[in-house]
Amino acid sequence: MRKKILAPSILAGNHANLSESLMLAEQDGREWIHLDIMDGHFVPNLSFGPQTVSDLRKNSSIFFDVHLMLDQPHRYIEPFVEAGADLISIHLEPEYDHLNSLNKIKKAGIKNGIVVNPDTPIDGLFPFLKHVDLVLFMTVFPGFGGQKFIEDVLLKAKETSMIRESENLDFLIEVDGGVGPEHVIPCLEAGVDIFVAGTAYYKLDQQGRNRFAESIEKVQ
Repeated sequence: MRKKILAPSILAGNHANLSESLMLAEQDGREWIHLDIMDGHFVPNLSFGPQTVSDLRKNSSIFFDVHLMLDQPHRYIEPFVEAGADLISIHLEPEYDHLNSLNKIKKAGIKNGIVVNPDTPIDGLFPFLKHVDLVLFMTVFPGFGGQKFIEDVLLKAKETSMIRESENLDFLIEVDGGVGPEHVIPCLEAGVDIFVAGTAYYKLDQQGRNRFAESIEKVQ
């Protein structure tokens, strides 16, 4: 069975002290941190760039799951590799050479991922499933935290999980957006491996955060 992981989204942390938010996740025992990179074009918000990722990396060995919400993600692969990303995910929706970009990430010696928004048909994913380490399903429309989880996306995750099993593939399935403790069981039933949680994670006290993680990570 694939390992199940809760990956806090630092976008929901304290932007005046992101290092503190990163340290909190590490002290909780989390193995991954999710970093949303937004350009103000592909999504209607801005976050931060490679310099911030690099600065966070200096004092951390946690797995950096970097999600590029960019119109032209292929132009920024090298800066985020150099900044210390362990995995870079790129969106299916913009027009660029997806396969070349995925291969470029792999050739840099890190893991790659492909992402789809809630309203994107999953047919477009099929050519890439043999080339990726992770498939990320957005369970909100990207851009802002605190949105409501879109349940119908789990049907796409389930179908993708079935393809993964039937074709004996080994990519991970991740969900991101509005994920809270109440979504753990339906996500697990849909084949989800990585749970990105921002607002729902950082608003809890330590006991609540640990219970949230245990409900996911105990399923091994």
